[in-house]
Amino acid sequence: MAMIDAPAASSSSVRDAKKDEVRTRITDTLIELLAEGVADLNHDVIAERAGVGRRTVYRYFPDRETLMQSAWDRLTNMVGPEVTFPRSEAEMLGSLEPIYTGFDRIAPLATLVRSTPQGRAIRRSQSARRVAAYTAAAAEAVKDLPPEDQKLATAVLQVLHTTPWLEMRDHWGLEGGEIAKAMGWAMRTLLNDLKQRGGRPLDQA
Repeated sequence: MAMIDAPAASSSSVRDAKKDEVRTRITDTLIELLAEGVADLNHDVIAERAGVGRRTVYRYFPDRETLMQSAWDRLTNMVGPEVTFPRSEAEMLGSLEPIYTGFDRIAPLATLVRSTPQGRAIRRSQSARRVAAYTAAAAEAVKDLPPEDQKLATAVLQVLHTTPWLEMRDHWGLEGGEIAKAMGWAMRTLLNDLKQRGGRPLDQA
């Protein structure tokens, strides 16, 4: 019986795979340069290190914001699948341990993201998404506050959800699980206060 050859991969799928490989190489290079403390993470520097043309980098990432977005996506994937912007109070509380223990797994990079201008640029690239997500997630908890205090309470919840890792690790020697436990207590305390205070402003006991 004659053998039937398996169909060859389509040219379009080969091209797509090649595009994915180039995009991944560019993003990996950006992360490498961040880890090395390179001050200016621009298209030219990335192109030279990745071994691709400058125009290739611009083709995949036409501006600095899209470069920072790619770095953010890769870093959050390293931390773990639970590290996404929350959609509810339950997701804020339930994701604390995966987030903080995930930061421990990539501690050198997580430190750079929080302590260097380049890392902070990556975080700032998500500011609009971050504010929108936490505003929605905390909407029920802060709804009775005066309008000017709703933003303040939401900002505190966001900070507690992701930000204290470096400070508590460096100055108190705490690990991710311990930090998650402490932040869970702090966030539950704050959420309980919001439920009990009704419409009283935050500067009133």
